[in-house]
Amino acid sequence: MRKHIILVLAGILSFVLAACGGQAQQAPTTAPAQPATTAPEQPTAAPAPTAAPAATSAPAGGTSAQPAAGGVIERILSRGRLICGVNNNPLPGFASVDSAGVYRGFDIDFCRAVAAALFDDPTKIDFRPLSAQERFTALQSGEIDVLIRNSTWTLGRDGALGLDWAPTTFYDGQGMMVRKDSGIETLEDMNGATICVQTGTTTELNLADQFRARGLTFTPVVFPDGDSTRAAYDAGQCDGFTTDKSGLISSLTLLSNPGDHKILDVTMSKEPLGPAVRQGDPQWFDAVRWIVFATFQAEEYGITSQNLDQFLNSDVPEIRRFLGLEGELGAGIGLPNDFAVRIIRHVGNYAEIYNRNLGPDTPFNLPRGLNALYTDGGLLYSPPFR
Repeated sequence: MRKHIILVLAGILSFVLAACGGQAQQAPTTAPAQPATTAPEQPTAAPAPTAAPAATSAPAGGTSAQPAAGGVIERILSRGRLICGVNNNPLPGFASVDSAGVYRGFDIDFCRAVAAALFDDPTKIDFRPLSAQERFTALQSGEIDVLIRNSTWTLGRDGALGLDWAPTTFYDGQGMMVRKDSGIETLEDMNGATICVQTGTTTELNLADQFRARGLTFTPVVFPDGDSTRAAYDAGQCDGFTTDKSGLISSLTLLSNPGDHKILDVTMSKEPLGPAVRQGDPQWFDAVRWIVFATFQAEEYGITSQNLDQFLNSDVPEIRRFLGLEGELGAGIGLPNDFAVRIIRHVGNYAEIYNRNLGPDTPFNLPRGLNALYTDGGLLYSPPFR
């Protein structure tokens, strides 16, 4: 009896093994047999993940071509206005309020360029005046959508503040203003001097670095904002006044007797100034970046607010793409495809913005210098619109 049972069990076992062997032989008809350790890789072969990128990359614009749900662009469009952080102190040429209460200046025009791209209306914007101490906190907290307030892009700020910096709109450098009758011609002549400087800025740090590197001593007289810093210097409380050269040129027009002062021929730092946004929304960052690039590219193509309509009839493929006449480039970053047209029509190209606020027909007559196109020896360069 026991022998019979053993024979029956052996037969069943051989049947089971044969059945398992049959399944193993069928496996290669669908996929090569893999060791058990390769099982986690199986999801990458599923059709759904490979199909998704193809759908989102379609030029006609799928869900990725729309403002991200809950993203900054969607909030701005729902609100109906852009909130742009700007300087709270008059900085003629960059940001100031005229006698009619209208904001004007280089930075102000870039705020308007963003509003124009979003709404086709540069007036749909609220300007939020901010001090040097308030500006980054306002951006981090979401109080403003974008900061365009003569703020320097540095590694420390980029890495520690949770911000993303758009392309530089104005390449600047720190300078020094003194009285013409002071006898001061160089920084070395300022050994032991008192210097007015705004606190909480890269200016304050650069000043200390430059004097230390030269083995010079000085007494800093610090103030919380640009107005009080300039006023203290104007009142004779300091031997010198330091800030970005653009700020010195602007401040010169506000002094009691501008002709009594001069800006030394020295540059103490690199000060790349441009818009900043809060990290965490790459679509909004892309939008602001390409809005700035559009002003560069328009100047390179020679497209202005005055001749725009002529270019709208262009047969040149790259110009048609740039103006949104072909393709869906804007949709990929949450902007209308004609966003460059909107910017040029309402605000102008980079040269128009620069000349209107800082150029030959202004009190500043500030040479373009590094702020010229790369084709003219400057640093302004836009990636391709394609």
